[in-house]
Amino acid sequence: MLVYPETRTEDIRTALRSRHEELEAEYAAAVAEMTLAGAADSGDDVADLGTKAFNREQEFALAVSIRNRMDQVERALERLADGRYGTCETCGDEIPVARLAAFPSVTLCVGCKSRSESRH
Repeated sequence: MLVYPETRTEDIRTALRSRHEELEAEYAAAVAEMTLAGAADSGDDVADLGTKAFNREQEFALAVSIRNRMDQVERALERLADGRYGTCETCGDEIPVARLAAFPSVTLCVGCKSRSESRH
């Protein structure tokens, strides 16, 4: 398990919290956009309705993606608080520091991430 000095841990915590706040703002904007675009006009033809449905699906997918990233940041913060930050959630191996530097909220090593993506 990686053990960080307290200043490094606080830097990581600050970066993760900042990222979470950014994602919360993106999520709120995406949800607001979905709410505004939800109304159908009585004069819409089939093509307009289809386009609006497609756009709603895209907006919903974006909101889900943002929510998933928020969840990942929350898990990373929990792992940091528990002293498990930097270890893979799946196999328990250390996540390389370079990977954590590039993606501070990552909770899986490269191997486990690759295996989870190949199953989807």
